[in-house]
Amino acid sequence: MAEPDRTTRRQFLATAGGAALGAVSLVHVGPARATPDTMKAAIRDIVNGAAVRPGKVKLDVPPLVENGNTVPLTVTVTSPMSDADHVVSIHIFNEKNPQPNVGNFYISPRAGRAQISTRIRLADTQTLTAIAKLSDGSFWSATADVVVTLAACTEEAT
Repeated sequence: MAEPDRTTRRQFLATAGGAALGAVSLVHVGPARATPDTMKAAIRDIVNGAAVRPGKVKLDVPPLVENGNTVPLTVTVTSPMSDADHVVSIHIFNEKNPQPNVGNFYISPRAGRAQISTRIRLADTQTLTAIAKLSDGSFWSATADVVVTLAACTEEAT
């Protein structure tokens, strides 16, 4: 009786390592930080070409933060939050963090009010933009400038 073909551990690791190296070459390396242009592109992806109007959205964030590691923000949207007229989603964008889209929040009329509160990290002094999508398909926005004295997202762990 012939013995079955067996792959040794060393052969398996060599093959898997070669495959991993091949996969690494397929990875696209982008910029280390978002830019105003990448933020605009991320917003375009969310709104899918629709017009974004100022108003109905209030972005509450401190104008000056000592430490960018934990920046509180609240987004409130004026809406009756009824079945016929409500906020579908709230999106937060920034100019200089590693990723331009900080967060996406999906809500329904059952939420009772269109408000989210969170804490984010900010890599540097920058402009934040909050966009709300309403049930009628319209998009509304607000922006806020934040001065950061001690940047986050760029510090190395010690």
